[in-house]
Amino acid sequence: MSNTPDKYDFGMIGLGTMGRNLLLNMGDHGVKGAGFDTDASKGELLEKESTRHNLKGFSDVKKFVDSLKSPRAIMMLVPAGKIVDDVIAELLPLMDKGDILIDGGNSHFTDTNRRVDELEAKGFHFFGMGISGGEEGARKGPSMMPGGDKDAYNVMKPILESIAAKVDGAPCVTYIGPGASGHFVKMVHNGIEYGLMQLIAETYEILKKGLKMDNEAIRKVFTKWNEGRLKSFLMDITKDIFAYKAPGTDHLLLDDIKDEAKAKGTGKWTSQVAMDLQAPIPTIDTAVSMRDLSKYKALRVQAADLYSKDEVSLNVNADEFLASLEQAFYFSMIISYAQGMHLLARASEEYKYDLKLGEIAKIWRGGCIIRSEFLNDIFNAYQKDAKLAHLLLDAQVEELVTDAAQGARKVLSATIAAGIATPAYMASLSYFDTFRSKRMPSNLTQAQRDYFGAHTYELIGKEGVFHTQWVEKSND
Repeated sequence: MSNTPDKYDFGMIGLGTMGRNLLLNMGDHGVKGAGFDTDASKGELLEKESTRHNLKGFSDVKKFVDSLKSPRAIMMLVPAGKIVDDVIAELLPLMDKGDILIDGGNSHFTDTNRRVDELEAKGFHFFGMGISGGEEGARKGPSMMPGGDKDAYNVMKPILESIAAKVDGAPCVTYIGPGASGHFVKMVHNGIEYGLMQLIAETYEILKKGLKMDNEAIRKVFTKWNEGRLKSFLMDITKDIFAYKAPGTDHLLLDDIKDEAKAKGTGKWTSQVAMDLQAPIPTIDTAVSMRDLSKYKALRVQAADLYSKDEVSLNVNADEFLASLEQAFYFSMIISYAQGMHLLARASEEYKYDLKLGEIAKIWRGGCIIRSEFLNDIFNAYQKDAKLAHLLLDAQVEELVTDAAQGARKVLSATIAAGIATPAYMASLSYFDTFRSKRMPSNLTQAQRDYFGAHTYELIGKEGVFHTQWVEKSND
């Protein structure tokens, strides 16, 4: 490593793929950056890959902190949880009041709330920032969601805007709001991502098992869809996956991958907080559950031997069904986004985040994993009405949903009859049909609650809370 004594503009803790690529991105934009990792080889790699030779790696934390200009600005990109607290505890004795500390990992928003309060009380500036885009996004332009200390964000704003993805010349970063709002928005982003990925997986299941399409035919379907209104990052990488063969093999790598999906927790957190806020997100909940169910491979194999006696197939006209499937995916994709945006609206109200949903949709249009053509429609909806209570109440979105809903019904009618699992598709349609119901059967639920637990009920057109003795008590 070089022994350049210059002071550096910015510091990065953690030189894994994301941390190193973000720092390389900054270096490309003229930022003199210092990176710390206990593994000295990662710092050496950083320096080797630096195109402008303005980045330096450190494996000694004190030398790293001392190398930074005052007030120091340091970002942590380490695994969420106790490790973040351990890094903060190690850094604070080496830092000065007024320095800026940024958590760029996927921390749970409640941890970020605590850290905001603790560090502010000690005189440090702190904000949590969600970052989306994976390793390519970090290197070439991510979408970033900073929330917390606004003064600290404003200091960092020029650097963050320079490295962010750009859509129509606008950087995909904006101040989200106070407290842990940045990490909350990133968490919901990931929840939407779970929903979209599950819908794509179920589409693969329908094409492979139901229509008996080979991998090349499936690739052509995803490629075609990615050229139209379903154009998105996830659709784009899916078509690439259906073209990749490992060197020296004659088949797709996909066919060798175990059907057991892993998760890091953000989807589960999204479902948990949605229930706390009473904001239903069944498409996202289902996606989380299906990842969990995928892990029970041994049980699924046993069940398949017991129950899967007949060959699964769809008795449909393939071309007509594919047109309906495209509609069904578009419909369910909209529902997944709508559920996530509604959760953000509820959180903004409950936690006083004052979220600008249009701005959030705007910065999600580039760099991030859930970027898609439809985000332009979401942005336009909230531009027209910043206080829109629910995305499905926008007139333009209503037209899109109404046009595509029939496709969802046709697909589900066929897959249910054939015994093909499409839980996220079903959750999306059921949510929509319930959402558009003037009267739900919940009056019966409330009557039952009053019957067995004296939980009371309210009456239509009459003030007050009531309780009924539903059957006469026996004198025996």
